[in-house]
Amino acid sequence: MKHYFVAALLAVGSVAVHAADCAITVESNDAMQFDKKEIVAPKSCKTFNVQLKHVGKLPKAAMGHNWVLTKTADVQAVANDGIPAGLNAQYLKAGDARVIAHTKVIGGGETDSVAVDMSKLKAGESYTFFCSFPGHSGIMKGTFKIGS
Repeated sequence: MKHYFVAALLAVGSVAVHAADCAITVESNDAMQFDKKEIVAPKSCKTFNVQLKHVGKLPKAAMGHNWVLTKTADVQAVANDGIPAGLNAQYLKAGDARVIAHTKVIGGGETDSVAVDMSKLKAGESYTFFCSFPGHSGIMKGTFKIGS
């Protein structure tokens, strides 16, 4: 009986550890920075959850940030095409198939999250996450990789 209890505890513990590997919190601030330059999502994850937290104080209309994932080759075009869409559309062109995942634009003290469907990503492809608020994508970006 004791062995079953230990095995059950180990199983529950491994599920919790595995789940933690499939999530990350990314902080953004009033100085147009993400606190992560690279994210590695284990390939064993079916979804990878990204929580965006704005640790600054400025409102989203002045210093809003979102977290957008695209192929690296698409970053500039997605950012440019999103500007005329405006804040209400999260600075993303409606129905843009190049956008793999994104949060909404948030301001100081706010959070939002998104679940990245890992089946949409291909090993060997180059992916970048960035903020699509006008003028931010040149600085606020990082690499998104599929780990082992």
